[in-house]
Amino acid sequence: MGRSLSTDRPALPYQVDRTQPTMSLRSAYCQLIPQPEIELRDGQSNETRRSTSGLIWRAGAVMAGAVVMAWPAFYNRYPLLYPDSMSYLEDGPLVARALFLHRFSPDYGGRSFIYCLGILPLHWNVTPWPIIGLNGLLTAYVIWLVVRSILPRKTVMYYFAVVAPLSLLTGLGWFVSLIMPDIYGPVLYLSVYLFVLAPETLAPAERVIVALMIWWSVASHATHLMLASGLCVALALLALIWRGAAHERFRAIGKVAMIVVVAAGAHVALHTYLYGEPSLNGKRAPFLLARVIGDGPGRRFLRQDCEDTKLVICNYLDEIPDDPNAFLWNLDGVWQTAPPATREQLRQEEMRVVWGTLRTYPGQELFISLAHFGAQLTTFGLWDYGPNAWVLSEFDKVLPRSRSSYLRSRQARNALPAEFSSSAQDLTLAASLLLFALFSVSLWRRQPPRLIGLSAVVVFVILANAFVTGVLSEVEDRYQSRVIWLVPLLAALIVLEWVDFKFGSPRGHA
Repeated sequence: MGRSLSTDRPALPYQVDRTQPTMSLRSAYCQLIPQPEIELRDGQSNETRRSTSGLIWRAGAVMAGAVVMAWPAFYNRYPLLYPDSMSYLEDGPLVARALFLHRFSPDYGGRSFIYCLGILPLHWNVTPWPIIGLNGLLTAYVIWLVVRSILPRKTVMYYFAVVAPLSLLTGLGWFVSLIMPDIYGPVLYLSVYLFVLAPETLAPAERVIVALMIWWSVASHATHLMLASGLCVALALLALIWRGAAHERFRAIGKVAMIVVVAAGAHVALHTYLYGEPSLNGKRAPFLLARVIGDGPGRRFLRQDCEDTKLVICNYLDEIPDDPNAFLWNLDGVWQTAPPATREQLRQEEMRVVWGTLRTYPGQELFISLAHFGAQLTTFGLWDYGPNAWVLSEFDKVLPRSRSSYLRSRQARNALPAEFSSSAQDLTLAASLLLFALFSVSLWRRQPPRLIGLSAVVVFVILANAFVTGVLSEVEDRYQSRVIWLVPLLAALIVLEWVDFKFGSPRGHA
């Protein structure tokens, strides 16, 4: 495979399309000989007016796409909430008071403080609706750029042909409507594709916007940072295999890696300021400790190790359930009932127990981890959006003015169409896999570089996300469903690119 990733068809109106047929004599004359511009009443030229009109039309398409994506929130009559949503909304003011007023707190929670601060000006503990607006606009915009990179002609038509079914038949709309940073995982991976594999389709201002979206998405969640780092390595290997324009690709990958480093540095700096010592994760819950104990090998290791050592976790060994969720989040569980000093000791002991378990039972833990990976890869329902007693109890503290609005929502009455949407997503995914099989031969013969690159990104993300979440945390529908809609997105682009290649007019762009 020696073709360059940069030899795809141009994606913007201001680029020269050398694949178009020979122009007529009149067209050539008009391009070679400057024509007089007709002055308009407002002083603008025809070209300026066409450019402004096109910009408004494209911006309108993106905003309309954002509205379509947010249909679950409108149908629900309120943004979707998850228990973690209340933590993100609550932690922002605590961090802001410490950062700007020097009023420190003993605990700021275990979420991404950058995400908590970023959404604070949008809700101010009054209403979360503006957060849905940001989710929708950024997601709609990055999908617009991706569609344009593959389908430069009639982009508006193709854009809605992609966005409408994705929003209605997959989890895309649900995650845009959810007060969580989950949607910024796909935004990140698509932005990296644009930045590394389709930079020639971006204007200079668009490159800046995409770079900022990468930073914001990486900083929003710890798993995004891990997957972004892995994606940089995967793209570097792809650049080695696909040698064309390797220097430009490596330079772009280096820029993405620097953005990831800056995001990680921002976390370290903020944690250093808040806690007085450098840390990438802050005072997060001991997810890995709960995982290895819940798997079984960690419990067996501790039963042997606790005979010789005096770890704090040994005092709770008989109380720890097999379910990591119960260990971490049950109100009467070990983590929730432990005093702050004990929590800190559990955090310090975490890696000692994890590494000890891996050294003592490497084969068993590997087998269990592979089973979790396989289970997470096929677990992506939309079942996590029913009413939650803890969410309701937090309203008076987090969103006191919105409690009545939430109680009128379909989520609070357990009336959301989760079963229908999960079934629709399953059918859509099955249809997407069938389309891959039908169009794989054509795709392999023509090897359109950007589609090949996007396919590599999506395949890596689907596998890596299942590995990181299933192995390091737990198997949960929400984890994989937040990225699985990228598969139907890729399938739709493959089909539409083939249709455009076979039947599209070579003249003009949308």
